[in-house]
This record gives sequence, C-alpha cells and structure tokens, in this order.
Amino acid sequence: MAFEELGELLDESIELPVAGRLYTVPAPSAEIGLRTQALIHAAAVAADGGRADEQVLGDAAERDLYRDVLGPAHDEMIADGVKWPTLKHAAITAMVWIAQDKTAAERYWTAAGDPSRLAPNRAARRSQSGAASSTPSRGSSSGTSTRPAPARGAGKKGRKRH
Repeated sequence: MAFEELGELLDESIELPVAGRLYTVPAPSAEIGLRTQALIHAAAVAADGGRADEQVLGDAAERDLYRDVLGPAHDEMIADGVKWPTLKHAAITAMVWIAQDKTAAERYWTAAGDPSRLAPNRAARRSQSGAASSTPSRGSSSGTSTRPAPARGAGKKGRKRH
C-alpha cells in the first residue's frame, strides 16, 4: 500500500457563510499556523493566571493576524463592507480551525462566539446524562453509624478547669 497524495486527504479550507455569500478561507502557511497556535497557547496561559510569553503576544500584535488567518477572504470581506464584529468572528473562527480542527471551528461559528452557547448548560447536561434524579438517595446500608459528638465541656480526663 502506498501513501496517497496528502492534498487529497486533507480538507485544506473552510467556508464561512456571511450575508448570503460564501467566503473560502484557505489553510494558512506553516509559519502562520505555528504563530497562531503559539498565540492561542499564550492567551490560554494568561487566561488561567499564568505568565504568558510576552514576545509571542508582542509579535502577534505587530502583525495583522486577522488578515493572515483569513487569507484572501479578509480582503473580500473588507471590499464587501462586512462589519467589524463579523470580520472578527470570522477571523477567530479561522484561528480555532488552525489551532484545533474544523469541528471546533464549526462549534465556535455556530455559537456566535458566545461561551455559554458552546457548552450546554448544567441542567441540559444533567438531563442528557441521567445524573439528575428526583428520587432521593438512600442512606448508607453498611450498618455502621457515626459516633455522636461528645457532650460539651467533656474534655480529656485529668484536665483541670479554671
């Protein structure tokens, strides 16, 4: 068995529908992909209270990351007069695709970037898992019980009270 051409195996673009138009975002160069992953990692470290690599964050600020991750779709969106929130959402979706995968990018896109829409709420998770129950659980049937707390003022033997 021989290896197949990689280009035929990988889906190297995503298509983002905006206002009746489909924008194709091609896979970035290896350099842009590596820089995007480093930036997302640094941002995650900072969000968790860690110390982020300031050089990575500084380098990203110096370059036009949204233009890089969207490729030609960036200029097409600008020419079409796409609003800033839409361009930003498209770029972050592309960053999620680059750093994770197409499925994660689709979840982000569909949730419109709202974290509360990315994961089901607690009640929905419980109803799906069957974890929530209206039947109270039974107490322990091991036959053991907890020892009652000693009466107040009953200290160790031989202790004098003042």
